[in-house]
Amino acid sequence: MRVAAFVRSSLGISTVAVTDAQSAPALASGAIARLRARSRGLLGGSGEASVTRRLAGIIFIIRVVSAALAYLTQILLARWMGGSEYGIYVYVWTWVLLLGSMMDFGISASAQKIIPEYRTRGEHALLRGFLFGSRWMTLAVSAVVSVLLAGVVKLLSPWINAGEIVPLYIGCLTLPPFVVANTQDGIARSHDWMRLGLMPQFVVRQVLIIGLTAGALALGLRLGATVAMLASAGAVWIAMVGQMIVLNRRLAGHIEPGPRLYDFRGWLAISLPILLVESFYLLLSYTDVLVLQQFRPSDEVGVYFAVVKTLALVSFIHYAMSATTAHRFAEYHALGDKPRLSAYVAHAIKWTFWPSLAATILLLALGKPLLWLFGPQFVAGYDIMFIAATGHGAAAATSISLAFETVLLFWIVRRRLGLHVLAFGERR
Repeated sequence: MRVAAFVRSSLGISTVAVTDAQSAPALASGAIARLRARSRGLLGGSGEASVTRRLAGIIFIIRVVSAALAYLTQILLARWMGGSEYGIYVYVWTWVLLLGSMMDFGISASAQKIIPEYRTRGEHALLRGFLFGSRWMTLAVSAVVSVLLAGVVKLLSPWINAGEIVPLYIGCLTLPPFVVANTQDGIARSHDWMRLGLMPQFVVRQVLIIGLTAGALALGLRLGATVAMLASAGAVWIAMVGQMIVLNRRLAGHIEPGPRLYDFRGWLAISLPILLVESFYLLLSYTDVLVLQQFRPSDEVGVYFAVVKTLALVSFIHYAMSATTAHRFAEYHALGDKPRLSAYVAHAIKWTFWPSLAATILLLALGKPLLWLFGPQFVAGYDIMFIAATGHGAAAATSISLAFETVLLFWIVRRRLGLHVLAFGERR
């Protein structure tokens, strides 16, 4: 009884005399009520901070679900294909991710700056032109570049592993819808349509890949890198077209019809510097896999990729906050409201850093069983997770580069904008 009284008093529950049978339900209901109140305080309300946390929560949930699906996809592919074929698939898919993320000229990122500015200034003709023209521009250019890349594969085929040639051609076919999907993602997120922006790429696509590869196995096909890439290409095309149909309907009900103005030069002036910065980040993110394929066997590349996919779960927290806040940063900057911008930055930083730290600790604790899901041979990559302490190979180079990038970004933002961008310490 003394323990129960202490727990009740610490939780703020009344110490009215009750029977032993009644005390446990009362304690549980009181704790649940306090938890609900705290959750409403964090996620409820209509203020900017509450809206940001709510939208970031939606994005994080989508990314967690997509991570589970992506994890399941990679596990099934690794077990169905074997280490060598899976390594080839990972190599080609990494090229798709790298080039597809760069071939939109940075439009997917700059949309979160251009759209809020057009809305703020009331330039509706330019807004309509951007919403329509940006997607067709990225589709046309990515299609041309894909044809050129296929020609490069043809020229270099004598020096390319024979098992990689056909998957690389299929990868070229996958690039145009991948690029358009990225552009549509940026447009949707700029309107706070987070589910529309993220669900097709991160949930629908993964479900389709699983379904198509399982269908291939059911038909008795040998699931190698070529079949897996065909399934992935089909999934990207279907998800992109479905997203385009829904996005067009949403925009038709959100934007009044009228004339369109196309400021291609202005869009590129904003987008290309963003592309330059994003390109270095993308190279940092994907070069390790591409380089390893040149010097190590395909099965080792598969093990390394499994480790990277596991650790990538932490980045979903940062992605959730950045996807929610980027266009608001642009809006407050366009309005010249620096105090509001500074407070918003501080809020976003704290809600990124501390959850990321907790997620990293959890993943390190569960690393071995997570890698075992790919297959017993993948557990050998567990030591790479502690790369900061052990310092092996390509992962060490990536870790050092990311740390150097973080220090430079802190210094630049502090010097140029006067903003405090650490999760701890006082904000000036």
